[in-house]
Amino acid sequence: MSIAYTIAGFAVGAIVGLTGVGGGSLMTPLLVLLFGINPSVAVGTDLLYAAVTKAGGTVAHGMKGTVDWTVTRRLATGSIPAATITLLLLGYFAPGGIGGAASLIKVSLGVALLLTAVAIVFRKQIQAYALKQSGGQENPQRTKLLTILTGAVLGILVSISSVGAGALGVSALFFLYPRLATLRIVGSDIAHAVPLTLVAGIGHWFLGSVDWALLGSLLIGSLPGIWLGSHISTRIPDRVLRPILATMLVLVGSKLIAA
Repeated sequence: MSIAYTIAGFAVGAIVGLTGVGGGSLMTPLLVLLFGINPSVAVGTDLLYAAVTKAGGTVAHGMKGTVDWTVTRRLATGSIPAATITLLLLGYFAPGGIGGAASLIKVSLGVALLLTAVAIVFRKQIQAYALKQSGGQENPQRTKLLTILTGAVLGILVSISSVGAGALGVSALFFLYPRLATLRIVGSDIAHAVPLTLVAGIGHWFLGSVDWALLGSLLIGSLPGIWLGSHISTRIPDRVLRPILATMLVLVGSKLIAA
């Protein structure tokens, strides 16, 4: 079974390398639906998996100078406390550990996947609308507060479902910072995902919902997968990749909600 996990890690890693999103959106439901992993264990393990894989992406973007650390810090100001509080509440209301919150996590994951699909499909429209609405009259203080609030929402969502730090985070930044270069938005979002998924992952570890053997098997496959996906991404047009990924998320999200 560890070989199957490694293959799954490679496949998801390659997709993340190709599209820039889809780590939590694909890995967690894959573990739940294909391998029958308990939803909370799948979420907890995937959070640490994301922290390690996206740390590599942060180093790459940081070396290129494509991370806006001010934006990253604002997001983390909201997300880290929100994630901590969410995990404390999860532990309080689900004292049984991994089994107590399985139903909540499953439904939350399905809803998050559907939202992620919408964000992927309408990413360009969101950016265009934000540019039109700003009209050159930006309010720095308002943008700062909304960024912190966005981080808090992502912290809650990611802690419960492991989904949202990628596509939802990027889409929110497109709306809040319409004049920021796309590459800097992506780099800033990846950098923010590292501390968020690490904190949330450690929280799930204390709740007893991390499978370390599974994590190791996934990372063995995902790291070369991300490398490969990143290298061939320039040969596949974005207009082809986004609809495919969005369709997958809708199908999987709907199945989780209806299960």
